[in-house]
Amino acid sequence: MNRSSVVVAGFLLVLSLHAVAADSISTTATSTTSINAKSEKSDATPPTDPHLIPVQNESQGSVTIAGQRIDYRAIAGTLIIDDKKDEPTASMSYVAYFRRDADGGAKRPITFLYNGGPGSATVWLHMGAFGPRRVVTGDGVRGPAAPYQVVNNEYSLLDASDLVFIDAPGTGFGKFVATDPDKEKQRAKVKEKEKDFLGVDEDVRAFAIFIEKFLSKYQRWNSAKYIFGESYGTTRSAALSFALQTRHRTDLNGVILLSQILNFSFSPDGPEFNPGVDLPYQLVLPTYAASAWHHHKLPGAARELPTVLADVEQFALGDYAAALAKGTQISAEERHAAAEKLGQYTGLPVAYLEKSNLRVNGGQFEKMLLDDQDMTVGRLDTRYTGPTMDPLDKEAAYDPQAAAISSAYIAAYNDYVRNTLKYGPDETYKASNYEAHWNFAHRPPNAHEPIDQTVNVMPDLAAAMKMNPRLKVMLNSGYYDLATPFFAADYEMNHLAIQPALRKNIETYYYEGGHMMYVNADSLKTLHANI
Repeated sequence: MNRSSVVVAGFLLVLSLHAVAADSISTTATSTTSINAKSEKSDATPPTDPHLIPVQNESQGSVTIAGQRIDYRAIAGTLIIDDKKDEPTASMSYVAYFRRDADGGAKRPITFLYNGGPGSATVWLHMGAFGPRRVVTGDGVRGPAAPYQVVNNEYSLLDASDLVFIDAPGTGFGKFVATDPDKEKQRAKVKEKEKDFLGVDEDVRAFAIFIEKFLSKYQRWNSAKYIFGESYGTTRSAALSFALQTRHRTDLNGVILLSQILNFSFSPDGPEFNPGVDLPYQLVLPTYAASAWHHHKLPGAARELPTVLADVEQFALGDYAAALAKGTQISAEERHAAAEKLGQYTGLPVAYLEKSNLRVNGGQFEKMLLDDQDMTVGRLDTRYTGPTMDPLDKEAAYDPQAAAISSAYIAAYNDYVRNTLKYGPDETYKASNYEAHWNFAHRPPNAHEPIDQTVNVMPDLAAAMKMNPRLKVMLNSGYYDLATPFFAADYEMNHLAIQPALRKNIETYYYEGGHMMYVNADSLKTLHANI
Protein backbone atom coordinates (compact mmCIF):
# COMPACT_ATOMS: atom_id res chain seq x y z
CA MET A 1 0.00 0.00 0.00
CA ASN A 2 1.02 3.55 -0.65
CA ARG A 3 2.38 5.15 2.56
CA SER A 4 0.15 8.21 2.20
CA SER A 5 -2.95 6.07 1.82
CA VAL A 6 -1.92 4.16 4.93
CA VAL A 7 -1.85 7.37 6.94
CA VAL A 8 -5.13 8.69 5.58
CA ALA A 9 -6.78 5.34 6.36
CA GLY A 10 -5.83 5.75 9.98
CA PHE A 11 -2.20 4.62 10.00
CA LEU A 12 -3.32 1.29 8.49
CA LEU A 13 -0.52 -1.22 9.00
CA VAL A 14 0.51 -3.45 6.16
CA LEU A 15 1.55 -6.28 8.41
CA SER A 16 3.47 -9.31 8.11
CA LEU A 17 4.12 -9.79 4.40
CA HIS A 18 5.43 -13.31 4.06
CA ALA A 19 5.25 -16.48 1.93
CA VAL A 20 6.22 -20.16 1.74
CA ALA A 21 7.21 -23.02 -0.54
CA ALA A 22 7.56 -26.74 -0.68
CA ASP A 23 10.38 -29.18 -0.61
CA SER A 24 10.81 -32.91 -0.29
CA ILE A 25 9.85 -32.94 3.40
CA SER A 26 8.30 -36.25 4.30
CA THR A 27 5.00 -35.99 6.13
CA THR A 28 3.12 -38.97 7.27
CA ALA A 29 0.37 -37.25 5.37
CA THR A 30 -2.78 -38.78 4.16
CA SER A 31 -5.88 -40.67 5.08
CA THR A 32 -7.53 -37.46 4.04
CA THR A 33 -11.23 -37.16 4.62
CA SER A 34 -13.58 -34.49 3.45
CA ILE A 35 -16.60 -33.56 5.50
CA ASN A 36 -19.35 -31.35 4.16
CA ALA A 37 -21.55 -30.65 7.12
CA LYS A 38 -24.98 -29.03 7.12
CA SER A 39 -25.44 -25.39 7.95
CA GLU A 40 -24.75 -24.76 11.63
CA LYS A 41 -28.16 -23.11 11.96
CA SER A 42 -30.26 -26.23 12.56
CA ASP A 43 -33.56 -24.38 12.44
CA ALA A 44 -32.87 -22.78 9.06
CA THR A 45 -33.05 -24.05 5.51
CA PRO A 46 -29.58 -25.25 4.50
CA PRO A 47 -27.89 -22.59 2.38
CA THR A 48 -27.51 -23.32 -1.29
CA ASP A 49 -24.15 -21.57 -1.67
CA PRO A 50 -21.38 -24.16 -1.04
CA HIS A 51 -19.27 -21.53 0.71
CA LEU A 52 -21.86 -21.39 3.49
CA ILE A 53 -21.42 -25.08 4.27
CA PRO A 54 -18.62 -25.69 6.80
CA VAL A 55 -15.89 -27.93 5.41
CA GLN A 56 -13.05 -29.83 7.02
CA ASN A 57 -10.34 -31.99 5.48
CA GLU A 58 -8.28 -34.12 7.84
CA SER A 59 -4.77 -35.49 7.33
CA GLN A 60 -2.01 -36.95 9.48
CA GLY A 61 1.53 -35.71 9.93
CA SER A 62 4.54 -35.57 12.22
CA VAL A 63 7.11 -32.99 13.25
CA THR A 64 10.38 -33.40 15.15
CA ILE A 65 10.97 -30.87 17.95
CA ALA A 66 14.10 -31.05 20.14
CA GLY A 67 14.75 -34.55 18.83
CA GLN A 68 11.27 -35.80 19.71
CA ARG A 69 8.83 -36.94 17.05
CA ILE A 70 5.34 -35.51 17.55
CA ASP A 71 2.48 -37.09 15.61
CA TYR A 72 -0.50 -34.88 14.90
CA ARG A 73 -3.70 -34.67 12.97
CA ALA A 74 -4.20 -31.59 10.83
CA ILE A 75 -7.63 -30.22 9.98
CA ALA A 76 -8.01 -27.58 7.28
CA GLY A 77 -11.47 -26.15 6.89
CA THR A 78 -13.96 -23.35 7.35
CA LEU A 79 -16.46 -22.22 9.95
CA ILE A 80 -19.55 -20.16 9.09
CA ILE A 81 -20.03 -16.81 10.83
CA ASP A 82 -23.39 -15.03 10.98
CA ASP A 83 -23.75 -11.33 10.27
CA LYS A 84 -25.39 -8.91 12.70
CA LYS A 85 -28.81 -10.06 11.49
CA ASP A 86 -27.94 -13.62 12.52
CA GLU A 87 -27.81 -14.72 8.91
CA PRO A 88 -24.95 -16.97 7.69
CA THR A 89 -22.82 -14.63 5.63
CA ALA A 90 -19.10 -15.37 5.90
CA SER A 91 -16.87 -18.41 5.95
CA MET A 92 -13.57 -18.14 7.84
CA SER A 93 -10.81 -20.59 6.96
CA TYR A 94 -8.41 -22.21 9.42
CA VAL A 95 -5.85 -24.96 9.90
CA ALA A 96 -5.77 -26.75 13.26
CA TYR A 97 -3.09 -29.12 14.55
CA PHE A 98 -3.87 -31.57 17.36
CA ARG A 99 -1.13 -33.65 18.96
CA ARG A 100 -2.23 -37.29 18.79
CA ASP A 101 -0.43 -38.79 21.79
CA ALA A 102 -1.03 -35.93 24.21
CA ASP A 103 -1.82 -36.71 27.82
CA GLY A 104 -4.95 -34.94 28.95
CA GLY A 105 -6.58 -34.85 25.53
CA ALA A 106 -9.09 -32.04 25.47
CA LYS A 107 -7.46 -30.40 28.50
CA ARG A 108 -4.25 -29.74 26.55
CA PRO A 109 -3.57 -26.03 25.97
CA ILE A 110 -4.88 -24.58 22.72
CA THR A 111 -3.55 -21.45 21.04
CA PHE A 112 -5.38 -19.40 18.40
CA LEU A 113 -2.93 -17.59 16.09
CA TYR A 114 -3.53 -14.87 13.52
CA ASN A 115 -1.74 -12.15 11.60
CA GLY A 116 -2.99 -8.61 11.18
CA GLY A 117 -3.17 -6.06 8.37
CA PRO A 118 -5.94 -5.37 9.00
CA GLY A 119 -6.80 -7.63 6.11
CA SER A 120 -4.04 -10.24 6.23
CA ALA A 121 -4.38 -14.01 6.16
CA THR A 122 -2.28 -16.05 8.59
CA VAL A 123 0.16 -17.59 6.14
CA TRP A 124 3.06 -15.73 7.83
CA LEU A 125 2.84 -17.12 11.38
CA HIS A 126 1.77 -20.47 9.97
CA MET A 127 4.62 -21.07 7.52
CA GLY A 128 7.22 -18.76 9.01
CA ALA A 129 7.05 -19.43 12.72
CA PHE A 130 4.97 -22.10 14.41
CA GLY A 131 3.36 -24.57 12.01
CA PRO A 132 4.98 -28.01 11.60
CA ARG A 133 6.57 -26.92 8.30
CA ARG A 134 8.63 -23.75 7.85
CA VAL A 135 9.78 -21.97 4.72
CA VAL A 136 13.42 -20.94 4.66
CA THR A 137 14.16 -17.42 3.42
CA GLY A 138 17.26 -15.29 3.60
CA ASP A 139 17.83 -13.73 7.01
CA GLY A 140 18.27 -10.03 6.34
CA VAL A 141 18.88 -10.65 2.64
CA ARG A 142 16.85 -11.96 -0.30
CA GLY A 143 17.08 -15.74 -0.48
CA PRO A 144 17.16 -17.97 -3.58
CA ALA A 145 14.26 -18.00 -6.02
CA ALA A 146 11.87 -20.95 -6.42
CA PRO A 147 11.85 -23.81 -5.72
CA TYR A 148 11.78 -22.59 -2.12
CA GLN A 149 12.95 -24.79 0.72
CA VAL A 150 10.36 -26.00 3.22
CA VAL A 151 11.73 -27.89 6.22
CA ASN A 152 10.66 -29.64 9.39
CA ASN A 153 9.98 -26.84 11.90
CA GLU A 154 11.83 -27.80 15.05
CA TYR A 155 10.45 -24.60 16.63
CA SER A 156 6.77 -25.36 16.10
CA LEU A 157 4.71 -24.82 19.25
CA LEU A 158 3.08 -28.24 18.94
CA ASP A 159 5.31 -29.50 21.75
CA ALA A 160 3.51 -27.15 24.16
CA SER A 161 0.05 -26.50 22.71
CA ASP A 162 -2.43 -27.49 20.05
CA LEU A 163 -2.56 -24.78 17.38
CA VAL A 164 -5.28 -23.09 15.34
CA PHE A 165 -4.20 -20.70 12.56
CA ILE A 166 -7.15 -18.44 11.65
CA ASP A 167 -7.52 -16.40 8.46
CA ALA A 168 -9.30 -13.06 8.93
CA PRO A 169 -12.70 -12.58 7.24
CA GLY A 170 -12.28 -11.97 3.52
CA THR A 171 -8.86 -13.67 3.40
CA GLY A 172 -7.52 -17.20 3.03
CA PHE A 173 -10.16 -19.54 1.64
CA GLY A 174 -12.93 -17.60 3.37
CA LYS A 175 -15.72 -15.85 1.49
CA PHE A 176 -18.46 -13.30 1.95
CA VAL A 177 -21.64 -14.67 0.42
CA ALA A 178 -24.89 -13.15 -0.78
CA THR A 179 -27.24 -14.60 -3.35
CA ASP A 180 -29.18 -12.77 -6.05
CA PRO A 181 -29.92 -13.77 -9.64
CA ASP A 182 -28.77 -10.34 -10.72
CA LYS A 183 -24.95 -10.30 -10.56
CA GLU A 184 -24.72 -6.55 -9.98
CA LYS A 185 -27.18 -6.74 -7.10
CA GLN A 186 -25.31 -9.74 -5.72
CA ARG A 187 -22.03 -7.82 -5.66
CA ALA A 188 -23.77 -4.90 -3.96
CA LYS A 189 -25.21 -7.24 -1.32
CA VAL A 190 -21.79 -8.73 -0.64
CA LYS A 191 -20.31 -5.25 -0.17
CA GLU A 192 -23.10 -4.43 2.26
CA LYS A 193 -22.57 -7.63 4.26
CA GLU A 194 -18.82 -6.99 4.45
CA LYS A 195 -19.57 -4.05 6.73
CA ASP A 196 -20.50 -6.50 9.50
CA PHE A 197 -16.95 -7.92 9.45
CA LEU A 198 -14.45 -5.31 8.25
CA GLY A 199 -13.80 -2.99 11.16
CA VAL A 200 -12.12 -2.93 14.56
CA ASP A 201 -15.18 -4.07 16.52
CA GLU A 202 -16.69 -6.05 13.67
CA ASP A 203 -13.47 -8.04 13.30
CA VAL A 204 -13.34 -8.75 17.04
CA ARG A 205 -16.94 -9.96 16.93
CA ALA A 206 -16.13 -12.38 14.09
CA PHE A 207 -13.05 -13.80 15.83
CA ALA A 208 -14.91 -14.21 19.12
CA ILE A 209 -17.68 -16.13 17.34
CA PHE A 210 -15.10 -18.25 15.51
CA ILE A 211 -13.29 -19.17 18.74
CA GLU A 212 -16.52 -20.12 20.49
CA LYS A 213 -17.67 -22.24 17.54
CA PHE A 214 -14.28 -23.94 17.38
CA LEU A 215 -14.27 -24.72 21.12
CA SER A 216 -17.71 -26.30 20.76
CA LYS A 217 -16.98 -28.18 17.54
CA TYR A 218 -13.80 -29.77 18.88
CA GLN A 219 -14.89 -30.00 22.55
CA ARG A 220 -12.09 -27.79 23.87
CA TRP A 221 -13.98 -25.58 26.31
CA ASN A 222 -12.00 -26.85 29.30
CA SER A 223 -8.59 -26.39 27.67
CA ALA A 224 -6.18 -23.65 28.71
CA LYS A 225 -6.76 -20.96 26.06
CA TYR A 226 -4.25 -18.56 24.53
CA ILE A 227 -4.49 -16.02 21.72
CA PHE A 228 -1.46 -15.04 19.66
CA GLY A 229 -1.56 -11.97 17.40
CA GLU A 230 1.05 -10.33 15.22
CA SER A 231 1.03 -6.62 14.30
CA TYR A 232 -2.61 -5.54 13.84
CA GLY A 233 -3.29 -8.95 15.33
CA THR A 234 -2.08 -7.44 18.63
CA THR A 235 -4.68 -4.69 18.26
CA ARG A 236 -7.26 -7.42 17.69
CA SER A 237 -5.97 -9.40 20.68
CA ALA A 238 -6.30 -6.53 23.13
CA ALA A 239 -9.91 -5.87 22.13
CA LEU A 240 -10.69 -9.58 21.74
CA SER A 241 -9.43 -10.43 25.23
CA PHE A 242 -11.91 -7.93 26.69
CA ALA A 243 -14.76 -9.03 24.42
CA LEU A 244 -14.27 -12.70 25.28
CA GLN A 245 -14.05 -11.86 28.97
CA THR A 246 -17.21 -9.74 29.05
CA ARG A 247 -19.67 -10.43 26.26
CA HIS A 248 -18.75 -14.11 25.91
CA ARG A 249 -17.79 -14.99 29.52
CA THR A 250 -14.68 -16.80 28.29
CA ASP A 251 -11.48 -16.46 30.32
CA LEU A 252 -8.11 -16.60 28.60
CA ASN A 253 -4.97 -17.96 30.21
CA GLY A 254 -2.66 -15.77 28.17
CA VAL A 255 -2.31 -13.15 25.45
CA ILE A 256 0.86 -13.37 23.33
CA LEU A 257 1.69 -10.20 21.40
CA LEU A 258 4.27 -10.05 18.61
CA SER A 259 5.21 -6.69 17.02
CA GLN A 260 2.65 -4.77 19.03
CA ILE A 261 0.59 -1.71 18.21
CA LEU A 262 -2.27 -0.85 20.56
CA ASN A 263 -2.40 2.93 20.10
CA PHE A 264 -2.15 4.01 16.46
CA SER A 265 -1.30 7.58 17.39
CA PHE A 266 2.19 6.27 18.22
CA SER A 267 2.77 5.01 14.67
CA PRO A 268 5.87 6.39 12.91
CA ASP A 269 4.13 6.24 9.53
CA GLY A 270 2.62 9.69 9.43
CA PRO A 271 3.05 12.00 12.44
CA GLU A 272 3.69 14.86 10.02
CA PHE A 273 -0.04 14.79 9.29
CA ASN A 274 -0.73 15.47 12.98
CA PRO A 275 1.27 18.62 13.81
CA GLY A 276 1.95 19.23 17.47
CA VAL A 277 2.01 15.51 18.35
CA ASP A 278 5.70 14.66 18.51
CA LEU A 279 5.68 11.50 20.62
CA PRO A 280 5.92 9.16 17.57
CA TYR A 281 9.26 10.77 16.64
CA GLN A 282 10.58 10.03 20.12
CA LEU A 283 9.33 6.46 20.26
CA VAL A 284 10.77 5.45 16.89
CA LEU A 285 14.22 6.93 17.59
CA PRO A 286 15.67 3.78 19.25
CA THR A 287 14.70 1.76 16.15
CA TYR A 288 16.49 4.32 13.97
CA ALA A 289 19.55 3.92 16.19
CA ALA A 290 19.43 0.11 16.09
CA SER A 291 19.10 0.21 12.30
CA ALA A 292 21.99 2.65 11.90
CA TRP A 293 24.05 0.50 14.29
CA HIS A 294 23.35 -2.60 12.19
CA HIS A 295 24.44 -0.86 8.98
CA HIS A 296 27.58 0.61 10.63
CA LYS A 297 26.35 4.18 10.19
CA LEU A 298 26.87 5.35 13.77
CA PRO A 299 29.99 7.48 14.35
CA GLY A 300 32.60 6.72 16.97
CA ALA A 301 33.86 3.47 18.45
CA ALA A 302 31.67 0.41 18.12
CA ARG A 303 29.49 -0.32 21.16
CA GLU A 304 27.13 -3.15 21.98
CA LEU A 305 23.56 -2.49 20.84
CA PRO A 306 21.99 -2.55 24.35
CA THR A 307 24.43 0.15 25.47
CA VAL A 308 23.58 2.31 22.46
CA LEU A 309 19.85 1.87 23.01
CA ALA A 310 20.03 2.79 26.69
CA ASP A 311 21.57 6.14 25.77
CA VAL A 312 19.13 6.74 22.91
CA GLU A 313 16.05 5.98 24.98
CA GLN A 314 17.16 8.44 27.64
CA PHE A 315 17.76 11.10 24.99
CA ALA A 316 14.42 10.37 23.28
CA LEU A 317 12.38 11.02 26.43
CA GLY A 318 14.71 13.73 27.72
CA ASP A 319 16.61 16.33 25.69
CA TYR A 320 15.01 15.36 22.38
CA ALA A 321 11.52 15.62 23.87
CA ALA A 322 12.40 19.04 25.30
CA ALA A 323 13.70 20.27 21.94
CA LEU A 324 10.56 19.13 20.10
CA ALA A 325 8.31 20.64 22.76
CA LYS A 326 9.73 24.09 22.08
CA GLY A 327 8.34 24.05 18.57
CA THR A 328 9.05 27.30 16.72
CA GLN A 329 10.44 28.80 19.94
CA ILE A 330 13.61 26.72 19.70
CA SER A 331 16.69 28.80 18.98
CA ALA A 332 19.01 28.16 16.04
CA GLU A 333 21.75 27.09 18.47
CA GLU A 334 19.46 24.64 20.26
CA ARG A 335 18.19 23.26 16.96
CA HIS A 336 21.73 22.67 15.71
CA ALA A 337 22.80 20.98 18.97
CA ALA A 338 19.77 18.67 18.85
CA ALA A 339 20.45 17.87 15.18
CA GLU A 340 24.05 16.95 15.93
CA LYS A 341 22.93 14.59 18.68
CA LEU A 342 20.28 13.10 16.38
CA GLY A 343 22.93 12.57 13.74
CA GLN A 344 25.03 10.58 16.20
CA TYR A 345 22.06 8.30 16.92
CA THR A 346 20.54 7.98 13.45
CA GLY A 347 23.46 8.15 11.02
CA LEU A 348 21.61 10.85 9.04
CA PRO A 349 23.34 14.09 7.94
CA VAL A 350 23.00 16.97 10.40
CA ALA A 351 21.99 19.36 7.61
CA TYR A 352 19.16 16.99 6.59
CA LEU A 353 17.96 16.73 10.19
CA GLU A 354 17.89 20.50 10.56
CA LYS A 355 16.04 20.87 7.27
CA SER A 356 13.55 18.25 8.50
CA ASN A 357 12.92 20.35 11.60
CA LEU A 358 14.34 17.51 13.76
CA ARG A 359 11.42 15.32 12.71
CA VAL A 360 11.99 12.33 10.39
CA ASN A 361 9.21 9.84 9.75
CA GLY A 362 9.70 6.15 8.96
CA GLY A 363 9.55 6.50 5.19
CA GLN A 364 12.15 9.25 5.17
CA PHE A 365 14.52 7.24 7.33
CA GLU A 366 14.17 4.15 5.10
CA LYS A 367 15.06 6.27 2.07
CA MET A 368 17.87 8.30 3.64
CA LEU A 369 19.89 5.95 5.86
CA LEU A 370 21.82 4.42 2.93
CA ASP A 371 21.13 7.21 0.46
CA ASP A 372 24.86 7.59 -0.22
CA GLN A 373 24.76 4.02 -1.58
CA ASP A 374 21.53 4.57 -3.53
CA MET A 375 19.92 1.87 -1.37
CA THR A 376 16.66 1.74 0.61
CA VAL A 377 16.26 -0.13 3.90
CA GLY A 378 13.22 -2.19 4.84
CA ARG A 379 10.19 -1.04 6.81
CA LEU A 380 9.22 -4.35 8.37
CA ASP A 381 12.89 -5.20 8.91
CA THR A 382 15.55 -2.55 8.40
CA ARG A 383 18.29 -5.17 8.00
CA TYR A 384 16.95 -5.77 4.48
CA THR A 385 18.06 -3.44 1.70
CA GLY A 386 17.20 -2.92 -1.95
CA PRO A 387 18.00 -0.50 -4.78
CA THR A 388 16.25 2.85 -4.40
CA MET A 389 13.44 3.30 -6.91
CA ASP A 390 14.02 7.01 -7.46
CA PRO A 391 16.99 8.83 -5.85
CA LEU A 392 14.88 12.01 -5.76
CA ASP A 393 12.07 10.46 -3.71
CA LYS A 394 11.41 11.94 -0.28
CA GLU A 395 10.39 8.58 1.20
CA ALA A 396 10.91 4.90 0.45
CA ALA A 397 8.82 3.74 -2.52
CA TYR A 398 8.68 0.08 -1.42
CA ASP A 399 9.69 -2.28 1.36
CA PRO A 400 12.77 -4.39 0.47
CA GLN A 401 11.92 -6.91 3.21
CA ALA A 402 8.42 -7.56 1.88
CA ALA A 403 9.81 -7.78 -1.65
CA ALA A 404 12.43 -10.30 -0.50
CA ILE A 405 10.26 -12.87 1.27
CA SER A 406 6.58 -12.53 0.25
CA SER A 407 6.70 -14.73 -2.83
CA ALA A 408 8.39 -17.55 -0.92
CA TYR A 409 5.66 -17.66 1.74
CA ILE A 410 2.76 -17.46 -0.71
CA ALA A 411 4.15 -20.08 -3.07
CA ALA A 412 5.09 -22.50 -0.31
CA TYR A 413 1.75 -22.25 1.48
CA ASN A 414 -0.23 -22.76 -1.72
CA ASP A 415 1.81 -25.90 -2.38
CA TYR A 416 1.64 -27.14 1.23
CA VAL A 417 -2.10 -26.66 1.76
CA ARG A 418 -2.99 -28.49 -1.46
CA ASN A 419 -0.39 -31.25 -1.57
CA THR A 420 0.08 -31.97 2.14
CA LEU A 421 -3.16 -30.86 3.80
CA LYS A 422 -5.17 -31.89 0.72
CA TYR A 423 -7.38 -28.82 0.91
CA GLY A 424 -8.64 -26.28 -1.61
CA PRO A 425 -7.44 -27.71 -4.94
CA ASP A 426 -10.04 -25.65 -6.82
CA GLU A 427 -10.07 -22.64 -4.48
CA THR A 428 -8.02 -19.44 -4.56
CA TYR A 429 -6.08 -18.60 -1.40
CA LYS A 430 -6.31 -14.85 -0.75
CA ALA A 431 -3.28 -13.71 1.23
CA SER A 432 -4.71 -10.24 1.89
CA ASN A 433 -7.78 -8.07 1.62
CA TYR A 434 -6.12 -4.69 1.99
CA GLU A 435 -8.29 -3.06 -0.67
CA ALA A 436 -11.42 -3.37 1.47
CA HIS A 437 -12.72 -0.37 3.40
CA TRP A 438 -11.99 -0.72 7.12
CA ASN A 439 -14.11 0.87 9.83
CA PHE A 440 -11.71 2.22 12.46
CA ALA A 441 -14.41 3.28 14.93
CA HIS A 442 -14.02 1.40 18.21
CA ARG A 443 -16.13 1.12 21.34
CA PRO A 444 -13.73 1.01 24.30
CA PRO A 445 -14.72 -0.29 27.73
CA ASN A 446 -17.44 1.78 29.43
CA ALA A 447 -18.29 3.67 26.24
CA HIS A 448 -21.90 3.57 25.07
CA GLU A 449 -21.08 3.52 21.36
CA PRO A 450 -18.11 3.28 18.98
CA ILE A 451 -15.87 6.35 18.85
CA ASP A 452 -14.53 7.39 15.45
CA GLN A 453 -10.99 8.38 16.36
CA THR A 454 -7.44 7.05 16.13
CA VAL A 455 -7.58 3.45 17.32
CA ASN A 456 -6.45 2.87 20.91
CA VAL A 457 -7.16 -0.51 22.52
CA MET A 458 -4.92 -0.01 25.56
CA PRO A 459 -8.05 0.41 27.74
CA ASP A 460 -9.39 -2.94 26.48
CA LEU A 461 -6.30 -4.88 27.50
CA ALA A 462 -6.12 -3.09 30.86
CA ALA A 463 -9.78 -3.87 31.57
CA ALA A 464 -9.31 -7.53 30.61
CA MET A 465 -6.34 -7.81 33.00
CA LYS A 466 -8.35 -6.24 35.82
CA MET A 467 -11.34 -8.52 35.29
CA ASN A 468 -9.04 -11.55 35.10
CA PRO A 469 -6.04 -10.88 37.37
CA ARG A 470 -4.57 -14.26 36.40
CA LEU A 471 -4.33 -13.26 32.73
CA LYS A 472 -0.71 -13.36 31.51
CA VAL A 473 0.52 -11.02 28.77
CA MET A 474 3.68 -11.54 26.74
CA LEU A 475 5.20 -8.87 24.50
CA ASN A 476 7.75 -9.81 21.81
CA SER A 477 9.49 -7.08 19.80
CA GLY A 478 12.17 -6.90 17.10
CA TYR A 479 14.88 -4.25 17.28
CA TYR A 480 14.70 -3.52 13.54
CA ASP A 481 10.93 -3.10 13.14
CA LEU A 482 9.88 0.30 11.74
CA ALA A 483 6.21 -0.68 11.38
CA THR A 484 5.64 -1.24 15.11
CA PRO A 485 8.75 0.06 16.95
CA PHE A 486 9.75 -1.80 20.12
CA PHE A 487 10.09 1.37 22.22
CA ALA A 488 6.54 2.40 21.31
CA ALA A 489 5.30 -1.02 22.44
CA ASP A 490 7.19 -0.60 25.71
CA TYR A 491 5.63 2.83 26.16
CA GLU A 492 2.17 1.34 25.66
CA MET A 493 2.78 -1.34 28.28
CA ASN A 494 4.21 1.21 30.71
CA HIS A 495 1.06 3.32 30.34
CA LEU A 496 -1.62 0.65 30.76
CA ALA A 497 -4.09 1.77 33.41
CA ILE A 498 -3.48 -1.21 35.70
CA GLN A 499 -2.48 -1.62 39.32
CA PRO A 500 1.21 -2.16 40.10
CA ALA A 501 0.45 -5.72 41.24
CA LEU A 502 -0.79 -6.61 37.74
CA ARG A 503 2.43 -5.52 36.09
CA LYS A 504 4.04 -8.79 37.18
CA ASN A 505 1.71 -10.52 34.68
CA ILE A 506 3.52 -8.83 31.75
CA GLU A 507 6.70 -10.26 30.24
CA THR A 508 8.73 -8.42 27.58
CA TYR A 509 11.33 -9.87 25.20
CA TYR A 510 13.49 -8.38 22.43
CA TYR A 511 14.94 -10.10 19.37
CA GLU A 512 17.57 -9.61 16.68
CA GLY A 513 15.11 -9.13 13.86
CA GLY A 514 12.31 -7.00 12.59
CA HIS A 515 8.53 -7.18 12.43
CA MET A 516 8.78 -10.92 11.76
CA MET A 517 11.82 -11.67 13.86
CA TYR A 518 11.19 -15.37 13.19
CA VAL A 519 12.87 -15.15 9.77
CA ASN A 520 16.03 -15.23 11.89
CA ALA A 521 16.39 -18.87 13.01
CA ASP A 522 18.18 -17.92 16.23
CA SER A 523 15.43 -15.46 17.12
CA LEU A 524 12.77 -18.07 16.31
CA LYS A 525 14.53 -20.55 18.59
CA THR A 526 14.54 -18.01 21.43
CA LEU A 527 10.94 -17.00 20.72
CA HIS A 528 9.86 -20.65 20.91
CA ALA A 529 11.69 -21.12 24.20
CA ASN A 530 10.19 -17.97 25.73
CA ILE A 531 6.64 -18.91 24.73
